[in-house]
Amino acid sequence: MPSFDMVSKVDLQTLDNAINTVSKEITNRFDFKGSPVVIEFNKKEYKVNLEAESEMKLGQIRDVMISRSMKQGLAAEIFDFSKEPFQSGKVVKQEVVVRNGIKQEDAKKIVKLIKDNGMKVQVAIMDDIIRVTGKKIDDLQEVIHATKGWNLGLALQFVNMKS
Repeated sequence: MPSFDMVSKVDLQTLDNAINTVSKEITNRFDFKGSPVVIEFNKKEYKVNLEAESEMKLGQIRDVMISRSMKQGLAAEIFDFSKEPFQSGKVVKQEVVVRNGIKQEDAKKIVKLIKDNGMKVQVAIMDDIIRVTGKKIDDLQEVIHATKGWNLGLALQFVNMKS
């Protein structure tokens, strides 16, 4: 039976390159000359720590981070900007979590959406992977097409296609 896996993986090296590019670009920009800026990427915890002197400059760093990541081939949805920036002395700090893997509640939501649309496939959640199995490849392609249309807020990749 044909099947494929839905995953949400981030290539660590590509992300590291994107963060380094952001750091270089910000330090070379005229509007950031002389202002304290810190852009640190914690590879173990998949977190990016940002520091700037104002929320406006922090927003500019976020915009550059998204655009440079997209130029490196990463989706903008990998960054979780839900944590609010906070004042710490003379600087504003923000911790940005990088989404890697599909959380259990997101996986359940995707499975529910697939089943509610009445698609003729079987869906199984395996840790942070969703396996979709169907009788025809056309059914699987229908699932992929529908999933791309839903605004899930996740960077999904469709891998391991078997016919």
